[in-house]
Amino acid sequence: MKESIQKTDFKNLRLVGQGKVRDIYSVKDYLLIVTTDRISAFDVIMSDPVPGKGIILNRMSAFWFEKMKDIISNHIVSTNPAEYPRECAPYREDLEGRSMLVKKAAPLPVECVVRGYLSGSGWKDYQKNKTVSGIKLPDGLKESSPLPEPVFTPSTKAPEGEHDVAISRKEMENIIGTELTDRVIKISLAIYKRAVEAALKAGIIIADTKMEFGMIGRELILIDELLTPDSSRFWPADDYKEGRAQKSFDKQFLRDYLLSINWNQKPPPPKLPPEIIEKTGEKYEKALKRLLE
Repeated sequence: MKESIQKTDFKNLRLVGQGKVRDIYSVKDYLLIVTTDRISAFDVIMSDPVPGKGIILNRMSAFWFEKMKDIISNHIVSTNPAEYPRECAPYREDLEGRSMLVKKAAPLPVECVVRGYLSGSGWKDYQKNKTVSGIKLPDGLKESSPLPEPVFTPSTKAPEGEHDVAISRKEMENIIGTELTDRVIKISLAIYKRAVEAALKAGIIIADTKMEFGMIGRELILIDELLTPDSSRFWPADDYKEGRAQKSFDKQFLRDYLLSINWNQKPPPPKLPPEIIEKTGEKYEKALKRLLE
């Protein structure tokens, strides 16, 4: 595995954004997205990276973008640093395997979440009033129960360090309009259904996932990442059992550790033990291997 990259500093390129995991540079008419090895939990970036995580996420996103391109176009121009503009050449070694040159798009100001199983905040909502994001669900569901049909549950895009807030379909329509809301929901559900079928063949249940859309002029496209363990709940199908929390291929393992030490979920993050970092990385790697082999 390559040396870990927690942060990039490409002095000849213009840094235009830094998310929890990705560093974004503007290069000519494009954006250069570099997926680092940073990891966050409860909206706080950990001080310890997970070596190789960025490479795994980059490969997985590229895999899914390719698989969905007949449903909707995406922002990828290239994932090969040899094809990037020459300004990127000095950084080719760091870019190898963990970067994408992408089209510039205006991101939609909503998070697009599809849930096929009752888990996380969806399970908490259901316990209160048998609904998720205002969508009425049947009585008698348990933690991790499969839903009768996948549901689309949008949320706001919170500023860095704050939590996204669940909104209703009506509220989403008020933000981006009824027609665009309809299109986004149909496409999101189609992507999720296709991904669920493909992942199940690889022994993975995708319990839920978050997608990002953007506009180039009047064209709607997929942006950011797609169906990674950072943006989805991945469960091993052979260990699935309704009525309890599931083992996972995603960062739930890290969240569980942080809950076990009673961290207050506010900066600064605690120092992570080497075995927690290693096991988290192993889970990401297992998911990638199952999908791509």
